[in-house]
Amino acid sequence: MTETQGKDILEQGLTAMSIALDAQARDRLAVYCDELIRWGAKINLVAKAPLREIWETHFLDSLSLLRVLPPQGSQQQPLLDIGTGAGFPGLALKAARPELPVILVDPRQKRVSFLRHVIRTLGLKDIEVLCGRLEKTSAEVDGHILSIPIITSRAFTDIGEFLLHTEAVSPAGGRVICMKGPRAGEEINAWQLTQPNSSYRLQEIIELTLPFSGKVRNLVIFSKEGA
Repeated sequence: MTETQGKDILEQGLTAMSIALDAQARDRLAVYCDELIRWGAKINLVAKAPLREIWETHFLDSLSLLRVLPPQGSQQQPLLDIGTGAGFPGLALKAARPELPVILVDPRQKRVSFLRHVIRTLGLKDIEVLCGRLEKTSAEVDGHILSIPIITSRAFTDIGEFLLHTEAVSPAGGRVICMKGPRAGEEINAWQLTQPNSSYRLQEIIELTLPFSGKVRNLVIFSKEGA
């Protein structure tokens, strides 16, 4: 892959999704993608796929969250990405918006090493990588007690389970953003049936399509009740 090829694919995707990023952000994302492919030859980071699919499935999908985060120039709230894997969506968002405070959580040391390498390579500040798992009813990960106002993940396959895991680290008024496919409605119905007394309330569902494949994605946003 040449840097020019990657940037061309990124530019096409950003244009199709109406996402504006400056040249420095696009450069950081291109370097990140290069490192992902280089490290991926040695350790399992993401499934092997054509370059265009890697950009769409991981980077552009992650960047769809920019539409629901505070805009540039406004006060930034920290974002917690649980089970971030190779850094999606949290590190991709940080590369695009370096002023956004981010905490990445993943239990696999090799992936944590990759994330820290990319962070150093890109010169990013105000970002932490914690090696561990977020357990139900616990706010502690890797020796840190967390209370984060914006929480997201691509690792959880079930909305109800994800909300149970975030309960202890989401403050009152916090938001949880679930990144789901076309069957989001089924998971929401199951959550409503199994957790009728949940402290979360469904705030908004934003449907979008990925730019190359046309696959449907849903950003399902919950708010945490309480004083």
